Formats: sequence, structure tokens, C-alpha cells
Amino acid sequence: MDLQDQLKKIFPDHEVSNEPETVDETPHKLFVQKEPILCKYEKRKGKPTTIISGYEGEDEDFKLLAKEIKSKLAVGGSFKDGEIILQGDYRDKIMKILQDKGFKTKRVGG
Repeated sequence: MDLQDQLKKIFPDHEVSNEPETVDETPHKLFVQKEPILCKYEKRKGKPTTIISGYEGEDEDFKLLAKEIKSKLAVGGSFKDGEIILQGDYRDKIMKILQDKGFKTKRVGG
């Protein structure tokens, strides 16, 4: 007994559709704010970290931005309390990525 037969037993009224599913994939637009995003450098537990804060849009947008930055820089990090915390000092590269996206950035510390 294959999977199709098992499904027929479970759902006897179901008819198989051969139409392909259409998925509406509209690219997500990030909210670009007028105030600059702050890019700070700190040492936490003796290790260098870069902290990005000051985003005024939705948390989901900021999480997407964090994911994109982490994958572009191939670096570990997290999103916590409205801040992106990245391992290492990547302020210059992050500021370049954000400016390419249309954000204003401000370098803080060091």
C-alpha cells in the first residue's frame, strides 16, 4: 500500500488537483528612516562586539536586516532588545551595507 492509497483511506472525499500552486512573492520593503542608525563598538566579556541600534521601524524588519548583515559578513550575532549584536568589529562594513540600502548611519565609540 503506497502513500496515495493511505491518503485515500484517510480523506475519501479529497480529489487530487494537478494545478501548480501560485505563491505571491512580493519583495519586502524595509522602512528607511530619517534618523541615523547608530553603529557602536563595545567589548563584552573581553570580546569585541558591534551593536547596531536606533531603528524605528518594525522589529520584524530589523530582524530581517540582522539576518542579511550576518550572512553577508559571515559572522555570528543576535537580535535582542531592539539591537543587533554582532561578534567582532565590523562597523565600517556594516555602515557601508546600511548606506547602500539608503540608511543614514552614525559611528559611535572608538
